[in-house]
Amino acid sequence: MPDNLFIPSVDLRVGALEEYNRRQKERAAQHNLRPKPRPCITLTRQYGCQGYPVAERVCELMNKRTGEPWLLIDRAVLDEVAQRHNISRDLLEGLGEKNTLLADVLATFSPRWVHSQDCFQLLCKHVVSLAEQGNVVIMELGGAIITRHFEHAHHFRMFASQQYKVRTIAQRLKLSEEDAEALVLKQQRKRDDFVRDFLHCSDHDPLLYDLLINNERAGIEQIADTIVRFVLDGEQ
Repeated sequence: MPDNLFIPSVDLRVGALEEYNRRQKERAAQHNLRPKPRPCITLTRQYGCQGYPVAERVCELMNKRTGEPWLLIDRAVLDEVAQRHNISRDLLEGLGEKNTLLADVLATFSPRWVHSQDCFQLLCKHVVSLAEQGNVVIMELGGAIITRHFEHAHHFRMFASQQYKVRTIAQRLKLSEEDAEALVLKQQRKRDDFVRDFLHCSDHDPLLYDLLINNERAGIEQIADTIVRFVLDGEQ
């Protein structure tokens, strides 16, 4: 998809995830108990907003201000994780077989995910596992819906006018405005259909989010800084 032209390298982020798993195990072993959940951030956007640059910058700022590693997780990373069983196993070890929270979360989904070829059940388990551990920015994936019961999760959504989204996609992908508008409509419809079919709700619901941010009026740096300050102030 066109998104691949401006999505960070999957291999680099999977490598960071492996290192993250290793550190989590070391921390748990040192304390002989499950570590206290650190903040989890979910970021969703209307198609055409600058979600990935913002998510990357949020991770950089959280790394700097907390002194701990943060991860950017999206569908591409979890698709790769599903193919690498050692990483998948490491992620899911902490969940156990009787995780009631996970059961409650999955119980709200459509029966379609059980038979889905895209392994939606496994994807949701990974999102829950990562959210429980914290220090992650979960990009899309229905993250705000899947993790809405976590007290340490903070949810943000970026929006903009149709004209702004069409203009930015046209510039970034070097398309005509007509082609860019068709792509924006198509991609947004696909995302809306996925959330509706599998999660039985809409991620346009403002009640899911801590903050709604107008990408047309705020740039990458301002949005990222706002998210980081909101999360860290809430942790104090």
